[in-house]
Amino acid sequence: MIALAMSVPSRRSRHHVRRWPLITALIGLLVAMCVLAMSLGATGIPLARVAAALAGAAGGDALIVLQVRLPRLCLGLLIGAALAVSGALMQGLFRNPLADPGLVGVSAGAALAAAATIVLGDALLVPLVGPLPFGILPVGAFAGGLLTTLGLYFVATRSGRTSIATMLLAGVAFGALAGAVMGLFSYLSDDRQLRDLSFWSLGSLSGASWVKVATVAPLILPMLIASPFLARGLNALSLGEAEAFHLGIPVQRVKALAILLVAVSVGASVASAGMIGFVGIVVPHVLRLMAGPDHRFLLPASALLGGALLVGADTVARTIAAPAELPIGILTAAIGAPFFLWLLLRRQGGVSS
Repeated sequence: MIALAMSVPSRRSRHHVRRWPLITALIGLLVAMCVLAMSLGATGIPLARVAAALAGAAGGDALIVLQVRLPRLCLGLLIGAALAVSGALMQGLFRNPLADPGLVGVSAGAALAAAATIVLGDALLVPLVGPLPFGILPVGAFAGGLLTTLGLYFVATRSGRTSIATMLLAGVAFGALAGAVMGLFSYLSDDRQLRDLSFWSLGSLSGASWVKVATVAPLILPMLIASPFLARGLNALSLGEAEAFHLGIPVQRVKALAILLVAVSVGASVASAGMIGFVGIVVPHVLRLMAGPDHRFLLPASALLGGALLVGADTVARTIAAPAELPIGILTAAIGAPFFLWLLLRRQGGVSS
């Protein structure tokens, strides 16, 4: 028992020693990805001309840098950080490294609302009010994700206590139902609507603009600021809800706030860029393997690595098939799916041993 008690601080101290160099490396990686994102693309711009455009020089470079790549960079940073931190929150809340933001129903609700907006909006609203504005799709997707999550939260809450297991099962059931309804919408849609549904479901930052950044930032930035304040509660929850309660943690408040933050930020991300998978699984789990499960480090580090990963993936998506553009969801799935399978095999090997 004494040896076990002594081994825990030693592991924590080793992780603590590793954390500051890792944070420094993550900041360097993020800066490098941002620099590459501003320079690379269908039209390559040398770094000196990028700096001149940012400094206020006029011309074609300034138009590309300031009106196309910079808002796309900001949107990628926000969405990547939101998805990664949401994954860390969900994994801490469910006490499972395989947890994903989609488990709380945000992605399913947003996807279903977006499909309904594309298909039913054309059929029911266009004859009455004329062509629908493009902004109605992200608004509908965000509202669908948020309402779905709130509905699942109320289903799982009884006598002031939220059952995470019930919410997980309800989320899985709703995800299957939403997939069936989306299949029906795909069957009923015409060629243009089907193309819009397919492109949106694959995820892309191609529609980035300063208006979209200004719309998404007020929803994501408060989540990124507030999430570190949940670190102590999530660390205590890793011991179990009863133990966390005896340590003085307001368990129900931590669960409700974490679910609300994930619902709002992931709903905004899905609404503005479509379905981008695996970021919420890969990023926090990689960091947990490298520096331990302490959420005081894990949450801010996830924001850094998530932003760098999505910006890097978007840069590859813009350049690998230029002048065409590969949907970013394909790249994140190509990275995340093998990692997810490796994680499952690793856990299976650990259990069998």
